[in-house]
Amino acid sequence: MIDLSSRLLLNLEPWRTANSWRIAFSGGLDSTVLLHLLAHLAKIHSLPALSALHVHHGLQTVADAWPQHCQSVCDALGVPLQVVRVQVQPGASLERAARDARYGAFIDATRVNDVLLTAQHRDDQAETLLFRLLRGAGVRGLSGMPCERALGQGHLLRPLLDVTRAELEAYAAEHQLSWIEDPSNEDRQFSRNYLRHQVFPVLTERWPQAHSTMARSAAHLREAQGLLDELALIDLTDAGNPSDFDWLGLRSLELASLAKLSDARQRNVLSYWLKTRTRLPDSDHWSGWENLRDATGDARPIWRLADGELHRAGGRIWWLSGAWLRTPPEVGRWADPTLPLSLLDNGRLTLTGQLPDGPLHIRYREGGEIMILPERGHRDLKRLLNERGVPLFARGRLPLLYRGEQLLAVAGLRGLDGSVPDGWNLHWWPPGEDQGLS
Repeated sequence: MIDLSSRLLLNLEPWRTANSWRIAFSGGLDSTVLLHLLAHLAKIHSLPALSALHVHHGLQTVADAWPQHCQSVCDALGVPLQVVRVQVQPGASLERAARDARYGAFIDATRVNDVLLTAQHRDDQAETLLFRLLRGAGVRGLSGMPCERALGQGHLLRPLLDVTRAELEAYAAEHQLSWIEDPSNEDRQFSRNYLRHQVFPVLTERWPQAHSTMARSAAHLREAQGLLDELALIDLTDAGNPSDFDWLGLRSLELASLAKLSDARQRNVLSYWLKTRTRLPDSDHWSGWENLRDATGDARPIWRLADGELHRAGGRIWWLSGAWLRTPPEVGRWADPTLPLSLLDNGRLTLTGQLPDGPLHIRYREGGEIMILPERGHRDLKRLLNERGVPLFARGRLPLLYRGEQLLAVAGLRGLDGSVPDGWNLHWWPPGEDQGLS
């Protein structure tokens, strides 16, 4: 059998051109073994710059001593250590809140072409599979923890997923390593601890290979999820054709293309499309999608999700989040139209060409606006927006340029955004799409 050090190096081979390898170092057994392995590999191999990151959650008094322990271990191995203190937000699940805070610190620390290494192992993978199975997870959830995924501007790797806890314990004993024993790991009110201490001992007594076989099942499910993702990409090719309003900077899909698919394929492609934007609903809450899809033509359905909303307009579904869910406040006078104007929660404006005379103001729609067009005379703004098919959710955000009570231009709409004879244009850069979970 290949020794643990060689297996680790083999797993990390594709990532040896990274700028740096940073180890998520809790001070516990698993991360201590990973740190020790890499510190010794770095002495005999050319590896990226190695460092460690300890996240201090501040949830236990005893944890106040852990940064010092981690520092002494890193000093002995010649590995730089960064200690980050985080604030864990209160919530229904302390485990989830602590994880969110921890991964927030990981994201902040990971730059372009950096790799963050975590020490989850095969036993953790089996526990993850059972935990998610009991929560009713689908194929994506049951595929377990991936060996690699994007994190911040870099990547997160789990190079020990093919290693057992027993192997890590044997390595630690052989090299006489010391590590932190977190008292909370014995608290069986936490679901994972309950599985580890109460459930898995019973399972392994009857099925000694339970950890390995469950980890193998997770690998099969990852393969199945990969096929589902490939199918989603095929379906997105059909549904993701361009819109006349792509300049809004929002993601959208053609509803008619989605409606041709079976219900299962609709859920699959939407899950793939939304997974980096929001936490997805469980299977009991997809009725929001059905209501959005099946609404009558004059309805304004909205599917509200954890981190944004799906709107339906112009035969498409649109993802809105961040500033797009906030009503921009009134603007008022544009003091110096030669300079760009920043709009709170609504991007920015510029005027180019020969500027129109008089004090200029920026307003938003209130209803009843009239615009004078060459060769067409007075026209109701609502009708003009209808003619162009402007999505309803965008209409109240379109910046309107006024001189006194005269509506001069509507930003973003060709033919309404300036004056050809006078040679000026009103340009609008809408607020950027919130990147959500990506």
